[in-house]
Amino acid sequence: MSEAATDFAHDVDWAAFATALGDVPVLTEPPLVKQKSRDFYWYSPILKAQLRKKFADIVAVPRTEADVVKVAATCAQWRVPLTVRGAGTGNYGQAMPLFGGVILDMTALDRIKWLKDGVVAVEAGKKLIDLEGETRPQGWELRMYGSTRRTATIGGFIAGGSGGIGSIMYGVLADRGAINALRLVTCEEEPRIVELRGDEVMKASHAYGCNGIITELEIPLAPAWPWLDCIAVFDDFMASARFCQALGEGDGIVKREIAAVEWPLPQYFKPIRDVLPDGKHAVLLMIAAPSLDAYAALLAEHGGTEVYRKTEAEVEESGLPPIYEYTWNHTTLQVLKTDRTITYLQTLFAPGDNLEKVAHMREVFGEEVPLHLEFVRLHGRIGCFGLQIVRYTTPERLDEIIRYHDDNGCPVFNPHTYVLEDGGMKEIDYGQVDLKREADPHGLLNPGKMRGWEEAR
Repeated sequence: MSEAATDFAHDVDWAAFATALGDVPVLTEPPLVKQKSRDFYWYSPILKAQLRKKFADIVAVPRTEADVVKVAATCAQWRVPLTVRGAGTGNYGQAMPLFGGVILDMTALDRIKWLKDGVVAVEAGKKLIDLEGETRPQGWELRMYGSTRRTATIGGFIAGGSGGIGSIMYGVLADRGAINALRLVTCEEEPRIVELRGDEVMKASHAYGCNGIITELEIPLAPAWPWLDCIAVFDDFMASARFCQALGEGDGIVKREIAAVEWPLPQYFKPIRDVLPDGKHAVLLMIAAPSLDAYAALLAEHGGTEVYRKTEAEVEESGLPPIYEYTWNHTTLQVLKTDRTITYLQTLFAPGDNLEKVAHMREVFGEEVPLHLEFVRLHGRIGCFGLQIVRYTTPERLDEIIRYHDDNGCPVFNPHTYVLEDGGMKEIDYGQVDLKREADPHGLLNPGKMRGWEEAR
């Protein structure tokens, strides 16, 4: 990483740099710059130690794509690092600047360009909740979104996320057809506008903004359903997992979310704690209203008991958080609100023998790694991701836990590294590296995050 830093300008006159940006709004007040340099990296004790002193020098707030072009050109001319940011809801430093420079806050680019035939073209800074607020009245909703739906942007989700609520029906963002097109700005002295369509979008999707500044996306939507938040409880965790698997495989039952959460984790869900019995394992669900009878029959067949059900309107009236804010990485957040000593994993239990592997890891690690499973559709079959809670002791023990999972066919997408490839499939995507070579020849975009680029240099 120190080698990358030698390519950048030092002793920058930031007042002069701001002047060079013309009328593009900037933030220079240290508290605001510090705030815009953060995400939820502190979920990881490893990243907390590595990133706590990493801040930008200035924040640019473009209002239009033309503003983005101006910032990119100025950064290229001045050889200043540029890190693109949405709402900063990531968990492992995706949008935190390792070498200072400029944060590009994209949240003002929040317009829908068009919506037709189940496809929306939208600027990258649009919040997920606001996007659905405009598409649902016309009968369409997002196929999937993160548990940070109320704050995250669509560009941040595409650049840093992988799936979420809705993945049980529609797979993950890496699946062909999940994203129709991306429009991005290159970081050069004379920036270009590049449009990627079809399979080409994978070069910039989930690339942390390292190889282009995404300004606009074309996203296919799903028909909107009336959703209900439901919670069921089980005496036996593996019984709850078998129910989740069967529900996921029940193609006639329309669902948006299936999560199994092992006791004692449900005790940390403070706003709904009164409906969660002590010692019971919880299943968190979003079920379409027309599928309630079929879901209830399957639940009874597996020995579960429903303890909570609310319509979207009832959730809003109650003031309670929606059910998705107890799922995916929000489960970890709910626990961290009470116990800051814990951390988490992100593990793949692939379709086929996923429940057998879950049972094995539960037997091996027990209370040290309480289970939280998110059931998803992967290549047409149902498997699950583990976002297990880890009772953290030392970095060495955390490495042992990760290595045991990896060695036993349960790959961990390591949430304790900010390096793109090391947190994913451990392999370099040379298509992403090639795009960076084309779109960011000076290596200024989010430097230090793409191992393939550093090795190629």
